[in-house]
Amino acid sequence: MTHPWLDETQQRAWRAWLTVAELLPRELDTQLQRDAGLTHAAYIVLAMLSEAPGRSRRMSNLARRANQSQSRLSHTVARLEERGWVRRERSPEDGRGNVAVLTDAGWDVVRDVAPGHVAAVRAALFDPLTRQQTEALRDVLETVVDRLDPDASRRVAHGSDVAG
Repeated sequence: MTHPWLDETQQRAWRAWLTVAELLPRELDTQLQRDAGLTHAAYIVLAMLSEAPGRSRRMSNLARRANQSQSRLSHTVARLEERGWVRRERSPEDGRGNVAVLTDAGWDVVRDVAPGHVAAVRAALFDPLTRQQTEALRDVLETVVDRLDPDASRRVAHGSDVAG
């Protein structure tokens, strides 16, 4: 019986993806630690809150959008609360769930750190690519996302597409 191994092209693509998936977050963590003493995971939480209406999200929604478990998000938010960048409140809609709210100080952090973060993303991911390669990368990644999340329930929305 033969095993359905990846062919050489698939293997090279897979290995390259694994390497990027390891090195890119490390690169972004380094920049964020240097500029703000933040992990990339914490920055994503701040960014997701900054893009939300009223700069707040239900904790369950935030966990999904930040790609963190409820437990991990709770710890991340606790660290951000200690710094005065986030606060937790009861949901104003039903009073049952908790929402995380980006404070004014947290908003200042996002505004201060975002330009350096964007520069780090651009330098690490987009500067080595041509415009055509960037478009091809987008197309490829969107195709994979469509396969992994066919009902679009787990996607990180674009800033202009963000819903509560």
